[in-house]
Amino acid sequence: MNLRELYVKRRGQFWGEILPYLGYVIQSGVAVVFLFLLIAFAAWYTALLQQVPPELPIRWIMLVILVPIMINSSIRTYLRTADTVFLIPQESRMKEYFRKGWFSGVIYKIIGLGLVMLILWPLYIRSDISPKPLLVTFAVLIAFKLLSSYGSWKEQLMVSRNAAAAYRVLRWIVPALAAAAWLWHPAGRAFIFMGLLALTYAAALSVPARHLVAWERLIAVEQRQASRVMMVLSWFVNVPQRGQRVHTRKWLSGWGKGLAWKKESAYRFLLIKSLSRSDILGILIRVGLLAAFLVWITRDSLSSVLVYLISLMIIGLQLSALRKLHPESFWLHVYPLPEGTRRDNEGKLIFQVQMFWAVLLWLPLIPSIFSAPGRILGTAAAGIVLVFLFRSAAARKNRREDEDDE
Repeated sequence: MNLRELYVKRRGQFWGEILPYLGYVIQSGVAVVFLFLLIAFAAWYTALLQQVPPELPIRWIMLVILVPIMINSSIRTYLRTADTVFLIPQESRMKEYFRKGWFSGVIYKIIGLGLVMLILWPLYIRSDISPKPLLVTFAVLIAFKLLSSYGSWKEQLMVSRNAAAAYRVLRWIVPALAAAAWLWHPAGRAFIFMGLLALTYAAALSVPARHLVAWERLIAVEQRQASRVMMVLSWFVNVPQRGQRVHTRKWLSGWGKGLAWKKESAYRFLLIKSLSRSDILGILIRVGLLAAFLVWITRDSLSSVLVYLISLMIIGLQLSALRKLHPESFWLHVYPLPEGTRRDNEGKLIFQVQMFWAVLLWLPLIPSIFSAPGRILGTAAAGIVLVFLFRSAAARKNRREDEDDE
């Protein structure tokens, strides 16, 4: 069996399932919106470069933006449940299969890292008093990107889940320390520190016991990655849903307990519990924190309005995935809900969560309210209007679907 050809075949099969839906995504207007956002960003960035704030924390901005991209090291394996039977005899040769996926994933991510670096670079050389050379900086980022990807792969093979979790935290710390050393310290000292740090991390990765192939864990990770792709497509078109990862978040266990014990609120309770344990909440938190930071650093300019509204749009799109969480739930047939309550509960919960983020993302603008009250209050009003527009658009979509069913 040629394992490299098997990987290429499975990758082709997966994207063969995805490509037919991309036409519907483009027809939904996302291409026009993306082009508009690109033009708006280019105009804002050009204006920023022409008048760079004198005390712009460019090193912190570089650190916050580049480190997560360096650490992101997901690798598609396209493994299936049946592989635990049919590919077990090939376990000793599976390096051929995984090597193809590892190199493909790393190359795409290095290209993305390079694009972000090129976008940030003009701002960096205009703001930093002693900027480092571009090619050397990019080489440092690539080196720790490769090291992070190698560490991520080793984590998935570790026998102990606790050890894998500890090394995952370490994988966040190492690139962050390396990037900080390079941005804040002279090149010579930074190279010595980064070299020792990389060698220590690489040596530490060889300590924990590892599986030759962690079949069940790799299959679970692949299923989660495929479900995320389907979740994004579900914002624009109905697609077959795949299994979602369930997170145990004890700190949110009390959310929803205050709901009235009635049939009308049963589905709302289910949605709250689903949201609190799904990948959607994790994405919302990451997007929200990044958006709040960007709103804060642009709070003294009109750019904050654009950042605020775009962030709210992204959050609204993420929340729309809640409508796809339980399309064919067995329990909804065993315990039938009163007619119309399902969509009502979906709309109310999505509206309330998006409104919560609208208020939360507006808070970083409060320090500027005395210097520019019109802009700050206008931003809040625009955010509220946007949330209501999302709710209205969802209601219209539901009515069209009802008419089509009739």
